[in-house]
Amino acid sequence: MLLSPSRISHMLKGKGNYLRELTRTMRFRSVECGTELEGSTPPSVFIGSYNWPKVYAGPMFAHTRGDTAFMDHPERWIPDGTSVGEIIAYRLGLVRGKRPVNVDDTGCRFVEGLRDIAMADSSVDGEAFFRRPPSGASFSDEHLPHGPSGELLSFRADGGRWEPHLERAYYDTDLSAADAVHELYLGGLDFSRVQKAFSAGALGAGRRRRLVPTRWSITACDSTLAGRLLADVRHYEAIDAYRLHEFESLGNRYAVILTPTAWQHEWTEAFLHIVGREELVFSDCESNAGKRGYSSVGGCYYSSKFAVLEALEAMKRQAGAIVLREAYPGYVPLGVFNVRENVRAALRQEPLVCGSLREALDGAQASLNLPIRRFAREGALLREMMTGSQAKLTTYSS
Repeated sequence: MLLSPSRISHMLKGKGNYLRELTRTMRFRSVECGTELEGSTPPSVFIGSYNWPKVYAGPMFAHTRGDTAFMDHPERWIPDGTSVGEIIAYRLGLVRGKRPVNVDDTGCRFVEGLRDIAMADSSVDGEAFFRRPPSGASFSDEHLPHGPSGELLSFRADGGRWEPHLERAYYDTDLSAADAVHELYLGGLDFSRVQKAFSAGALGAGRRRRLVPTRWSITACDSTLAGRLLADVRHYEAIDAYRLHEFESLGNRYAVILTPTAWQHEWTEAFLHIVGREELVFSDCESNAGKRGYSSVGGCYYSSKFAVLEALEAMKRQAGAIVLREAYPGYVPLGVFNVRENVRAALRQEPLVCGSLREALDGAQASLNLPIRRFAREGALLREMMTGSQAKLTTYSS
């Protein structure tokens, strides 16, 4: 699809505008649903952000009964080789029920039912009744897609066993939400399980618990865990050479360059010819002093940061990180899990150990479509690092 000059101009004003335009053009068929649904939840809940603090919250059910965990387990999709089409089919098969509720009303029966689902250690059978047949679908670069949504009259979820780590955290009302997220992560729980419990108001100290919109809770968990990891990583010795890690999946290519410096981080992403002939690049970074304010590129910045720091903690080493991403034709926004899990996968690959920044950039350029100079022009940290080094921007000007 070719876009008009006016639409291209609108998209150039920011990543958010571009992705909204991209999703507007998508045509995917969601599962059909009437006013009654019997099935299983993976388990999964969704808390919207519109009209906060009175938000739309509810469970997500599949039409099938039994084990539906694969529909909401993003940590497994890349290791299992799940395709974009399969992920979309999983997610559009989930029907979202919703009802307005105040985020502070965590003691009402409706929210208690959502919490039981978020805490369950396996899929839960149940049923939902809607005011009218659910419709539509939702795609976002922040949260996972889901299928049709509709206003709930009521829902029922069969009682299931709570995941033991989550249960202990729930009953520890002196434990802050940040500490709970960190302890559950250290206990080996998947990020998505911790995030859902946090979103459903199951974590935190006493009366401070509240519902947290799904997309906000994802970034909050990424940011919290990254901050805890960074506090330790700052004390480690820096790596002694540049390291290039690469990985490709789900219509994206990633190049992660670890630098023999103190901590610093830059995320730069390029969207190439997805809805037309566009080549759009967005970037944000932080120095060793840290970052102020919310990232201009959204939640993917924090997912990338968390994944890099997780790897550095495992290595017991410190480094800077330049993370480059290219999205290709066929790219579909699947949520920031796409960034977190791909960067994790990249850092599990054997690195190309390089003696200079130029060697690392040459290695990355061999597999990237966009010239390095385009990444450097948008990426302030990479541009600064190239100044005065053998990897000068002019070297990549042809």
